[in-house]
Amino acid sequence: MSFTVINPATGETLKEVAGWDDTQIEAALAQAAAVSADWQARGFDERAGLMRKAAQVLRDNVDDYAPIITREMGKLIGDSKGEIEKCATVCEYYAENAATFLKDEVLASDASNSYVAYLPMGTVLAVMPWNYPFWQVFRFAAPALMAGNTGLLKHASNVPESALAIEDVFHQAGCPQGVFTTMMIRASQVAKVIEDPRVHAVTLTGSEPAGQQVASTAGHSLKKSVLELGGSDAFIVLEDADLDEAVRNAIISRYLNSGQSCIAAKRFIVVDAIAEDFVARFKAGVEALKTGDPMDPNTTMGPMAREDLRDELHVQVTDSIAAGAKAITGCEPIEGPGAFYKPSILDRVEPGVRAYSEELFGPVAIVIRARDEADALRIANESDYGLGGSVWTKDSARGERLARQVQSGCTFVNGFVKSDPRLPFGGVKRSGYGRELSSHGIREFVNAKTIWIK
Repeated sequence: MSFTVINPATGETLKEVAGWDDTQIEAALAQAAAVSADWQARGFDERAGLMRKAAQVLRDNVDDYAPIITREMGKLIGDSKGEIEKCATVCEYYAENAATFLKDEVLASDASNSYVAYLPMGTVLAVMPWNYPFWQVFRFAAPALMAGNTGLLKHASNVPESALAIEDVFHQAGCPQGVFTTMMIRASQVAKVIEDPRVHAVTLTGSEPAGQQVASTAGHSLKKSVLELGGSDAFIVLEDADLDEAVRNAIISRYLNSGQSCIAAKRFIVVDAIAEDFVARFKAGVEALKTGDPMDPNTTMGPMAREDLRDELHVQVTDSIAAGAKAITGCEPIEGPGAFYKPSILDRVEPGVRAYSEELFGPVAIVIRARDEADALRIANESDYGLGGSVWTKDSARGERLARQVQSGCTFVNGFVKSDPRLPFGGVKRSGYGRELSSHGIREFVNAKTIWIK
């Protein structure tokens, strides 16, 4: 059993990485358990020093790590470098703030002294996706390790070099062996790891079916889980929006990472009064995107991560057009090698069309026309998903009022949705549960333990 690295820009097979057997899995579990007590005992100051070193390792090796991301999943090389920098930032953020976030919380009671101590749970397993192969891992690992937990990583099968490079970052930073381990295992081996008594919690970022499987196994084992699943984020454009600004951000939000982001804007809900103008400007901006080699700094959109994902997306698009959606631009694969798909727009998407209710994980925007603000809110909240969303209006108070009513884990007013170490991140409804980042994220995998003293 091995993991194959295929360059999505060329279709070329680059490397085979060996998978693990049961003996290697057992060794990793034993090592994580053996180092756990020592890692907890080191305290915040020592762990923070190592986390800051991890940030420096990332920055010192950006020209080595960024091309790995681009080769494995097709991200533009400039964006890959930005991803590495963001990982360094989250390491520094938790090095600086973890002790404050997890300090004892004094509470009044009938005791002489009573408080809550936030103590590490033990070992946390992370099941992570390929679309942000470094960032998704570090936004789990930085808070989990700073809290005193040890971490195990099961990464997506198409980014094995990224997975091994991340483990190497922590080793180069000086973390003891076993504090963070990449497990080269398949999805079929995950349940056994979750069920092992030496694993105390699990976090997953990925598809809805994968989340259901992991949550079911964790629940059966009575273990804490955090899930960040799919999204179909609403991008609500009201009649008083700055259209130039809205369109500029719409293009960034939808086509960044070739549209392969859970928090990419996917449903552009535009009120009728400005819909024609918005679509015309949106089309012009999308057709100006330059698709090509992600290593070329002049390219503005790279390939999708895999050809099978591109093919699945195209079926969704063609089915939607057959059901009445209008193809404005693109809406077909690009001929030749690689997993390229034209940046696309579907307009007049209505209920009953696949694109209306399903997540399109690729460079396809769908436009849904709304009568007015109330109708736009209704459409936004019809989705089974609730990860993020945005509202565009020149009246920020109006935008804030509407943002509070959108059913999502976050809603931005006059800005596209993005993750930020300082802000909690996660979804509602079928987008999952729990939070990552900020103080909320680091408290997901600790024991909030009450201490009562007379």
